[in-house]
Amino acid sequence: MRASEADPWAVVAAVRAGDESAFAELFERHRRELHVHCYRMLGSFQESEDLVQETFLRAWRRRSTFEGRSTFRAWLYRIATNACLDVLDRHPRRVYAYDATAGTATVEADPPSAVPWLGPYPDLLLDASASGAPDPDTVVVAKETIELAFLVAIQHLPPRQRAVLILRDVLGWSAAETAALLEGSVASVKSALARARTTVKGHLPARRDDWATPADPTVEERALLQRYVDAHERADPNAVAALLADEVRLTMPPEPVWFVGREAIVGLHTEVFDPASPRFHGRWRGVSTRANRQPAVTHYCERPSAEATRELPGAFKAQVLDVLRIQHGAIVEITSFEPSVFGAFGLPLTLP
Repeated sequence: MRASEADPWAVVAAVRAGDESAFAELFERHRRELHVHCYRMLGSFQESEDLVQETFLRAWRRRSTFEGRSTFRAWLYRIATNACLDVLDRHPRRVYAYDATAGTATVEADPPSAVPWLGPYPDLLLDASASGAPDPDTVVVAKETIELAFLVAIQHLPPRQRAVLILRDVLGWSAAETAALLEGSVASVKSALARARTTVKGHLPARRDDWATPADPTVEERALLQRYVDAHERADPNAVAALLADEVRLTMPPEPVWFVGREAIVGLHTEVFDPASPRFHGRWRGVSTRANRQPAVTHYCERPSAEATRELPGAFKAQVLDVLRIQHGAIVEITSFEPSVFGAFGLPLTLP
């Protein structure tokens, strides 16, 4: 049985018929956008996978309650949002500021927000969802605001305010639709949205005037990304320095470590590039990718032998995923993630 959402009664019949394969087919049309929605609510790629599965199970168990008064898509969003709110109610999370001492930094700066559970979202999944979208509503996934800076900012919001802001300002739902989903009043939605906007604005980076998704990478951005890869493969800290803004910032969630300023970050690279340093990582290789609509690099390292610091041929092991924020031709922020995220990007943990 196939049911188009253009025919609401066919959808109601398909959902309530108890045909699990037909139900699953309808659900799959919205899986990726629901995953992105849960990702925004939670900030974690893996947890969002679990919540999408929980949404499917809840929807299947409650299929008899779907009466076609809203679209099937809106009904699923209600279930997914409530599933996320339940998790956040059971396991409250606190965004805090990093320790005031920033690595070996010499530049004075306010500590950034620490979001230990934050993870990257592969662009390849957003692109695949948009290109295969069976109806115009799902294309919104490719256009939603999903930058890491925005993800960090909205984690400061109480869960219901976060849901209101995402539904209203990201998905474009009306106040009445949002109130219906959250089983509240239009007045309460408008009030929550006003407070949420004020909070988020205070946590967005300086000179970040809008929340729109960045355009496709420019020629200059791609060239800068390649230079960043080359600088690591040549183990050249000076080449890294040439790409960084003066007050560039580096964080490594979930680690409570941060660096600010070109001097501090170049100092870190100098240590990991130097065979005589105890922090020497070995030879580097990089694979360019994109995450959260931002340029990114997955780095691999060929570790030196235990007996000597000289390089020996061998496998390159996954080291780190760097997601870059670029402004005015320079890197202003690097967010580094552990190798556990490589799988979501379809990348191996070892390169030959």
